[in-house]
Amino acid sequence: MYHLTKRNVLFIILLLLGIWFLFCLPKPLFNDPLSTVMVDKNNVLLSAKIADDGQWRFPTNDSVPEKFKIAICYFEDEYFYRHPGVNPVSLFRAAKQNIKAGKIVSGGSTITMQLIRLSRKRKKRTVYQKLIECILSVRAEIRYPKDNILALYASNAPFGGNVVGLEAAAWRYFKQKPDNLSWAEATTLAVLPNAPGLIYPGKNRNELKRKRDFLLEKLKDKGIIDQFDYELAIEEPLPELPFALPQETLHLLNRAIKDGHKGEYIQTTIDFYFHKKIKQVVERHHKQLKNNEIHNAAVLVLDVETGNVIAYIGNTYNQDNTHENRVDIINAPRSTGSILKPILYASMQMDGEILPGTLVPDIPTQIAGYTPKNFDRTYDGAVAADEALYRSLNIPAVRMLRQYGIEKFHHKLKKLNFSTITKSPDHYGLSIILGGAEGTLWEITGTYASMARTLNHFSDYNSAYNKQDFHHPNYILNETIQPAKKANDDIGILDAASIWLCFEALTNVDRQFQETGWENYNSARNVAWKTGTSFGFRDAWAVGITPKYVIGVWVGNATGEGRPGLTGLNTAGPLMFDIIKLLPRNEWFDISYDELVKIPVCGLSGHRASSICNEIDSIYVHQSGLRTTNCPYHKIIHIDNDGYQVNSECRDVYEMNHVSWFVLPPVQEWYYKIKHSDYNPLPPWANDCISNEAKNIMDIIYPKELSQIYIPVDLDGTIGKTIFQVAHRKSGATIYWHIDDEYIGNTYDIHEMALNPQPGKHLLTLVDENGETLVQEFEILSKN
Repeated sequence: MYHLTKRNVLFIILLLLGIWFLFCLPKPLFNDPLSTVMVDKNNVLLSAKIADDGQWRFPTNDSVPEKFKIAICYFEDEYFYRHPGVNPVSLFRAAKQNIKAGKIVSGGSTITMQLIRLSRKRKKRTVYQKLIECILSVRAEIRYPKDNILALYASNAPFGGNVVGLEAAAWRYFKQKPDNLSWAEATTLAVLPNAPGLIYPGKNRNELKRKRDFLLEKLKDKGIIDQFDYELAIEEPLPELPFALPQETLHLLNRAIKDGHKGEYIQTTIDFYFHKKIKQVVERHHKQLKNNEIHNAAVLVLDVETGNVIAYIGNTYNQDNTHENRVDIINAPRSTGSILKPILYASMQMDGEILPGTLVPDIPTQIAGYTPKNFDRTYDGAVAADEALYRSLNIPAVRMLRQYGIEKFHHKLKKLNFSTITKSPDHYGLSIILGGAEGTLWEITGTYASMARTLNHFSDYNSAYNKQDFHHPNYILNETIQPAKKANDDIGILDAASIWLCFEALTNVDRQFQETGWENYNSARNVAWKTGTSFGFRDAWAVGITPKYVIGVWVGNATGEGRPGLTGLNTAGPLMFDIIKLLPRNEWFDISYDELVKIPVCGLSGHRASSICNEIDSIYVHQSGLRTTNCPYHKIIHIDNDGYQVNSECRDVYEMNHVSWFVLPPVQEWYYKIKHSDYNPLPPWANDCISNEAKNIMDIIYPKELSQIYIPVDLDGTIGKTIFQVAHRKSGATIYWHIDDEYIGNTYDIHEMALNPQPGKHLLTLVDENGETLVQEFEILSKN
């Protein structure tokens, strides 16, 4: 019984030792904080951020370059691939040397034992600790293949100063990847972990060179390198002080850290060489912009097919950060200015609200107290929808949005994943189309890339859609969103025809910018482009779209300070076009014929042609455009032989000529004919033939019915005046003005009058020389 119990105890002890041996090795071996490392799609180092403990410690690399592998093994552990983690011969030799010297002069450690010692941190070098290292080394050899052990060692070995690991050392000392190290460089790094606290580049150079040359000679003697390579290697100079690591994409690196990639090796979709060229263009423009106290700019270039980021310039460079240059503008919400207008235009095409050339009023406008103005403070009277888009006219855009519906447009932006649209439609109102909402360069550029992608894929999907085509950009290579192989929906968020019509409008280069000296635009490649400027000249935008790339540009001050001349046209646009010059030329988008129909349209109004339109064009329109109305501006008028308007009440039918005439409403006509010298106003009525048809001869421009007017106080304390404006069809007409039945004066030809009525409601009565009368109510708000 006694012997059986002793045997059992021994068995239990051995079992426990076996269990301890099985679980004695920590997993993972290292929990040290890591540097965050970012490389481009070809593994070119872009940026890195030091680990939290102040060490340059790159994430573990699973492989070790052949040159360094050979060098480190011949210097530290020549029998690495033969022993089980412990080399008894080396331990015996080390013990003999230590006894002879009376102190520890050699450890006899294998690379595996050194790996274990590194993982256990600051353990004293005693016989007991050496025994533990031996046991753990054997266990490590069971767990890991030899190459993995060597990779772990190379990634965690000290290389002097605050440099840990082969990859960090290669970049810090030789400014290149470990794979590209020469024999001289590989052997220099191989001797560093042996005594990193004593020798590292920049100090003890003679000792470092002696050790390196010793290892090189050993490799020559072993037949690893020949005499020629040896002689070249020993002539290579040692590295000087460590190089600073690249910081080409610091803003993207910080973004990745916020996205949860801290301490990772991040292979991005960036094309380093293209990115660097763009960065140089940005800095060239930055030098010019600084003369106007404009200090920040950002550029995002996307591949259309995948949405991958090709270049990411989060801000301009300024070493002392005096102008918020560390702010990542690409991800910062900014007022959108006019940059969302193409989305409204495409949406209205898709829903059959307008045709490309549909005339939209461009006249003084006040809607529920909101008074939009065009950038140049002028009016066209009426302008084609596509022209209003490429000229970025504000008043037509507001009127188009009111027609389309704020709620519908708000819903569309939400479907397009604009995360910055967080308030209700009523909060934004009509100003949402002119910068009343915020957007990021990331989401704006991504949306236009999604539109281009949808158009490219339309034929691939047999004239159908896949909603996955609308997605945010991506900057991590292994997270690339692969294009879908088939459609999953019959309707797109924006369909191909509406996008094609929108892009076609945005390719127009005749944008009346000659006064700015923009020859760049007239020589532009196949590109759809749009600029935008926020209120107060705080944000300048530009977006350029091709079938392969989309370029988004923002220029301004990160502080929000506005500057004269800070417009999309003058700042962001030129920068965008200089970047476009770096892109390869490409074909234009295929026409989405399956959603387009060719119809006759009125050459003057842009509406579907009626039977009385004089000039008719045939153009492709969205199939939904078949729901639009016929031209409302052409009407039949009756003219006598003297050229006066008449009707059947004063002339016989055989005395009248029936003519189709293009007629705009009075206010639109008043502004339209200023810029269109070929516009023919209606002929005057014959004196004996005035009828009810002549009533619509004048209209009030301002104030509109039930308008509320606040008259401000001038700088000298006197009460200011408001300019009242009226349009009359007849050139040279006289209008007599009355307020509350009191005559206040008359105007001839140009009908404007500065008035200062008392607070309260009033009635404006206008009578022309023929007795035609127009009455309108308005209210003057209290000046208190």
